[in-house]
Amino acid sequence: LMFQRVCFLNLRKNGVPVAENFRLEQSTIADTVQAGQVRVKTLYLSVDPYMRCRMNEDTGSDYLQPWQLSEVADGGGIGVVEESKHDNLAKGDFVTSFTWPWQTVAILDGSLLQKLVPQLVNGRLSYFLGAAGITGLTALLGIREKGHVTAGANQTMVVSGAAGACGSLAGQIGRLEGCSRVVGIAGTDEKCSILVQEMGFDAAINYKKEDVAKQLRELCPGGVDVYFDNVGGDISDTVISQMNQNSHIILCGQISQYNKDVPYPPPLPPDIEKIQKERNITRERFLVLNYMDKQEASVLQLCQWIQEGKLKVRETVVEGLANIGAAFQSMMNGGNIGKQIVSVSK
Repeated sequence: LMFQRVCFLNLRKNGVPVAENFRLEQSTIADTVQAGQVRVKTLYLSVDPYMRCRMNEDTGSDYLQPWQLSEVADGGGIGVVEESKHDNLAKGDFVTSFTWPWQTVAILDGSLLQKLVPQLVNGRLSYFLGAAGITGLTALLGIREKGHVTAGANQTMVVSGAAGACGSLAGQIGRLEGCSRVVGIAGTDEKCSILVQEMGFDAAINYKKEDVAKQLRELCPGGVDVYFDNVGGDISDTVISQMNQNSHIILCGQISQYNKDVPYPPPLPPDIEKIQKERNITRERFLVLNYMDKQEASVLQLCQWIQEGKLKVRETVVEGLANIGAAFQSMMNGGNIGKQIVSVSK
């Protein structure tokens, strides 16, 4: 038997998650690998806002299962194969899965793993959990499937939660896909300046300090054509009230609502719903998992943009499985710019 560390969901509670929601334990793992299985060493784990729903007894969605108390948590992960009894995987291969257990070593069904090519992301393996993974896919496919961006149409895009993992990519992709103006909304001056200086946004609004409605009127004089919505709540109501006729909302996330027990997507206030209907603004639920037939081509597009330097990537890497709860807390409090990753190998 081999020893390893595993991370469990320790307790459920309402409100913003804290480190104590998780607990780390030593446990043993069988040293025999069965036919079709591989033993992997975990390198990186992804920490994402949607996981907040998995801490509840009911996730509120049919495609996400809640984490069970005192069972190993799971999510996006990357590792290296240490031993293989699967025909398509060899020792030394880098692999990924959406359902990677939060443990240092694991024996997994090889057919559930995807092989990774590090050269596609200039050797930055963790990018496969972010910009070249589900986060990047959410931004790219959200814009392509729900944003109706047309190059040369002089469209203005607004992104809320713009400094987050998905938002920081969405603004850049909106520009690459043909938007002529991109404005971000974030919560600190530092985030706003990085969006403009590093990520090519035309402007950014600090919603904690500035009058968002007034700033939007100044920065988007022709109104808003595409809104990439990561937050919901009051900010979204403000943006929607300045959207144009036949414009489009890409409903990516509603982080302002995740710590509350409300349906997804949350209903709009009556006056905002009236604007939405009168102006024929589309606001349809977007679920990236429904577009997995486009995954391969889309990932290659994202990798190409990364290699060409057209897509700037920010990640916050926290060392050690023991710190995954704290990483989660920091992300849900909006403390990071870009993607939150936990490096497990150390």
